[in-house]
This record gives sequence, C-alpha cells and structure tokens, in this order.
Amino acid sequence: MTTSSTSDLPRPEKVCPHCNGLGYVRYDLPLDHPDFGKLHPCVCRLQEHSQQRVDQLRALSNLDILERMTFATFVPEGHGLQPERQDNLRLAYETARSYAENPSGWLLLRGGYGCGKTHLAVAIANRAVERGQPALFITVPDLLDHLRAAFGPTSPAGYDQRFEQVRTVSLLILDDLGTEAPTPWAQEKLFQILNYRYNARLPTVITTNHELEEIPLRIRSRLVDPDLTRVVTILARDYRATGEVDSSILGSLRLHSHQTFENFDLRRGELPQEELDNLRLALEIARDFAASPEGWLVLTGPHGCGKTHLAAAVANTHAKHGDAVLFVVAPDLLDHLRATFSPQSATSFDKRFDQVRRVPLLVLDDLGTESATPWAREKLYQVFDYRYNARLATVITTATPIEELDPRLATRMLDLSCCTLVGIIAPAYRGGLRRQKRR
Repeated sequence: MTTSSTSDLPRPEKVCPHCNGLGYVRYDLPLDHPDFGKLHPCVCRLQEHSQQRVDQLRALSNLDILERMTFATFVPEGHGLQPERQDNLRLAYETARSYAENPSGWLLLRGGYGCGKTHLAVAIANRAVERGQPALFITVPDLLDHLRAAFGPTSPAGYDQRFEQVRTVSLLILDDLGTEAPTPWAQEKLFQILNYRYNARLPTVITTNHELEEIPLRIRSRLVDPDLTRVVTILARDYRATGEVDSSILGSLRLHSHQTFENFDLRRGELPQEELDNLRLALEIARDFAASPEGWLVLTGPHGCGKTHLAAAVANTHAKHGDAVLFVVAPDLLDHLRATFSPQSATSFDKRFDQVRRVPLLVLDDLGTESATPWAREKLYQVFDYRYNARLATVITTATPIEELDPRLATRMLDLSCCTLVGIIAPAYRGGLRRQKRR
C-alpha cells in the first residue's frame, strides 16, 4: 500500500494570492466594525462572477451567430439609393458608431424592414463586447419569451434573477419594438424595464419599424424625451429587396410593362378637340409627376379611358431606374393582405402591410372595385392616412366618382394641397362607338 502526501495532489497552476484559492477573504477591521470577522468574496471570485455574467448575456444575445454584423461590414452608402437617402443612411451609421464608442443616453433607430437598423444595433452590441462591457442584444418578442420561460421548473435562472439581469445590464439593445403580442402582461413588463432604465439613465438602444404614435403612451413618453433620447429615422428601402417590395405583389406591374408614355395613344383623328386636349393634359401631368413624384396623383374617368396606362407608365419609369415601386389593383392588394393570415404564408401581415404603406411610390389601380367590407375599408383607410400624413408619392386610379367612395378616403384625395386631381373625359379605347365608326 502506497501513501501520497498533499504535495502529490494536483494544484491549480495559479492560486490567488489574496485568498489562496478559497474565494473569500476576511478584511483586517477594528473589533467594533460591523463587518469584522465576516467573509467577503475575493477579487478573483468577483471577476469570475463578472465573466460568467458577460458569458450569460452573450449567450442570451445570440451574438455568436451575429458576429458578422459590425460597423466594418455595414455599407453606409446602401445599395442603389438616391443621394439624399445615402446621406440619411450615412448619418445613421455615423450616429450609431459614435454611440458605440461612448454609450450614454438612449438611441432610437426607426425605419422600414431591411433598412439596416438591426445591423447597426448589433454592431453597437459587438463593439461593447469587444471592450469587455456587458451588453444584451435581444428582440422584444424573444425577451418576453425568455421571461415567461423563467417561470418553468427547469429554467436555469429564476424569473426575478432574469428580470433583474435585463433591466440593470449596463447596455441594453432591444430590437423590433412593436412586433410583440400586445398583451397586458407583455406591455407591463416592457414598461417596467424601460421605466427603470429611464429613471436610472442607463444606456439603451431601441429599434422599431412602427411610428411613435403606434407605441403605447406610457412607453412612448419615455422614448421621446429629448433630454435622453436621440431619434434617428432611416429612409433607406429594404436592401434585400433589390428595388422590389415583394415579387408576389409586384407581379401585376409586369403585366403592364409595355405601357409607357412613349406608346400612349392620344387617339388623334378619333376624339373631338375637347377630349383630345383633356387626354393630352392628363399625359403631360402624368409625365411631370413621373419626373418628380411628390404628393398624390389621382386619375379618374370611365373604364378603358387610359388612366391605368398612365399610372403604369409612371410606375414603369421608376422601376426602370431601380426605384422601389408597388403597382397593385385595389382588390388584389386586399387579397394579398388576407393571404398573410394563412398558416402557410411566408410573410406576416404586419410586414406585408408595412411594405405597402411605406413603399416610396405606390400605384393603386381601380380603387372602388374592391368589396366594401368593414375590414377592407379600414385597411385602405390606414394605408391612405399613413401615406397622406407622410406625404409619400401615391398614384390612384378610379372609375368610381370620388363622392361615392369612403368619405375618409375622398377627403384625402380632394385635398388639393397634396393631390393633383385629373379627370379624363375621353370614352373607352376598347369598343368605343367612335372607333367602330372610324373602322
């Protein structure tokens, strides 16, 4: 039988000189000190806990799979953007980069899907981790899921611990605010987190594709405090769309690809002078709008009079230059929105609806031919109201007299400070009595 001394046992390569590897120390204090004789965590133990906390936050953030999203891999000029949108995106880039070097206050990044706001938010998180600063990056729905999961018996961390970890982390980055289910519990937890960080002035970055007016008032009041928050709105379109909003929606423009200003038929020799002058004026107004789309262009007239051709020519002019444009017939638009409720839909309703109302140029054909259900009227009103307030370029064609449309839509179309209203009085091209006689 052999024996071994304690010197034969494995020892750590490096033992903390303060606690000899025990992890706790007693401070040399006077006898009457309240902490006399008490054990306190050693510096090495505090460092270990700090590193564990950083590791937990990094795992919760999924930053390992997002490490490619850095400032070095971001393209500040975007892809095929107009100069003013390039300047806007570069400003967002410079603002985020400056914030990452010295996180203080709140930074709110707003913009549509795919505009680059999440990339910038992740880049801020990755920069913090490079410096060794604890940071938590998480989408709001995932955050709420993690909090709910903490109630489970198999959760590695209790709810109180997880909740405290989130609201006190030195840098919190919340992605996609507004995409969470608006349940009372979810809104309460978000308010508690943001209210705590607001009062403590803890660095916080938030991204959202929603308008501020769509965010619950209690949370919005914290987000819009100018003494704390810097709001940056990114105007760039979805860089993944390569000029298209969505191929399934834009399919209708391909059916009209042959309709241009150059081949628009003024029907000389067929129409009386008054109708010819009216049609020529409509062509000139549509050309001017296509050259500089501002406000709304509303084309009215009987079916087949040429208003769809002019609207398609406006859309084709911009699509040819790679600009984001959506040409869609009103009933088809509502069908596409309804289709997103199907379990087989690859696109959520919120994303599809947001694409429609934010697209830089929307061409809505045959307004008034859709089924006038309360849901359809509500969705059209939401699209109209958003684009009206945002002054986004919009072309509308309708054969229905404007006074017979939903009054909420009609009032926006009749606002001459925003809309150019063109009424085409020429009869239909197809099967017109004059054309038959001429032939």
